[in-house]
Amino acid sequence: MLFKLQQSIIPIVLVVLSCFTVTHNATAANVTPDVIFGSGNANGSFTVGTSTDGALEVGLRAKQRYPAANIFNYDGVDTYNFIAGPAPGNPSRALWNFEWSVNTNVNGSGGNLSDYTYALRLDSDPTANTSFVTFDPILNTYSDHALGNNGTGNGGGTVIDRNAADRDTQYSNALTQYNVAQNSWTMHWFVLGFDPNNTGTYTIELDIFDDAGGLLAGSSIDVIVSAVPLPAALPMYAIGVAILGFIGWRKHKLS
Repeated sequence: MLFKLQQSIIPIVLVVLSCFTVTHNATAANVTPDVIFGSGNANGSFTVGTSTDGALEVGLRAKQRYPAANIFNYDGVDTYNFIAGPAPGNPSRALWNFEWSVNTNVNGSGGNLSDYTYALRLDSDPTANTSFVTFDPILNTYSDHALGNNGTGNGGGTVIDRNAADRDTQYSNALTQYNVAQNSWTMHWFVLGFDPNNTGTYTIELDIFDDAGGLLAGSSIDVIVSAVPLPAALPMYAIGVAILGFIGWRKHKLS
């Protein structure tokens, strides 16, 4: 199950030009406590950034969506590789999603989600240039994120019912109670005119700020979309070729 952002936050979307730059220090890791949205979603292959005191954690990754599988084509640093093309039955949607995780109290010295502000930046230009669509993915009227705390298990996040009459109140209250928010999204929900057939590199960034606007933690990834698989994905193909070669050699030997 995937969680789609509600239209209520669309008015706060801003376009930020490529001159806006943030430095991120992130590493490959799992996210804390686990992947809590949907079902069957494995942890791992996230590019994770943390605050200096270890209280805040931000994770980003890209993942194959069609066909659905825990395939990330990750280089182990900050880059993910996928093939260009539209999803079956949807010419606007890519074959891949991006997934994000925010934890504002990893070690007990942080706070709840409502205690910070956030900025998600989506690169709308796959060329060498960057043009970001930027918005706060958490502090809005309502979103169907998976919410939880450090004890929430895999797929066990709480999602506020979008059909509830008081959903906005429920969501606002939940942000004061939980410290983990996660979601899995597709670019065409937010990037006007997104074409999944375009090749190039999309940069995605997610940051946490304090009340004064100071950067506390962040993560950044590059999603390389190409007409054919790039080197980061080649080991899997090499393994397949090796297996076929071994089978052929064995048949030849037995004959």
